[in-house]
Amino acid sequence: MRDFLVQLTGDDAIKRTCAGAVHLAELRTQGAAIDTDLPDLYEPLILFYERGGEFLRDNTGFIDLTGALMRPGTLQGHLGAPALRSLDSAVLDAVDGKGRITYYTAATDSEGTLLRQRVLQGEQHDEAFSRDGLRWECAVPLPLFAENASAPGSVWLDETEAANLIAETLASRS
Repeated sequence: MRDFLVQLTGDDAIKRTCAGAVHLAELRTQGAAIDTDLPDLYEPLILFYERGGEFLRDNTGFIDLTGALMRPGTLQGHLGAPALRSLDSAVLDAVDGKGRITYYTAATDSEGTLLRQRVLQGEQHDEAFSRDGLRWECAVPLPLFAENASAPGSVWLDETEAANLIAETLASRS
């Protein structure tokens, strides 16, 4: 494992989390006194790394997941946050996208159509998540900023809410 960690470049946090994931897996294989109902704490992070996820630390203490910001904190501090319901690859594929992404849902739509706006190199792409094709398709123009979302009848969603809507859509199709 040390040889693998030496090959990793970049942030020491990546090295520490990879080492932690390996240590936890080893404890589980040895039958250590770990609650069997406890989820694999490193699974979301390892999936993030495997999918080529990148992040930056800004000067204010936030971790920038290329557009989605989060403040590192304690487990207790994050217990009230909405949980991501699915780490299914189809859900992750649907929320992956290049550029700065803002999610919305149509307030007047009884089915809750999921909309997103991607701004990539100054070019705006407005898309709707197709329930039939389970993919993003071109949509009507959306507001440029989240604070203007109420003007055309749209409601801003955070990334977790959007991912959970996609997971619900995929689950209802199965």
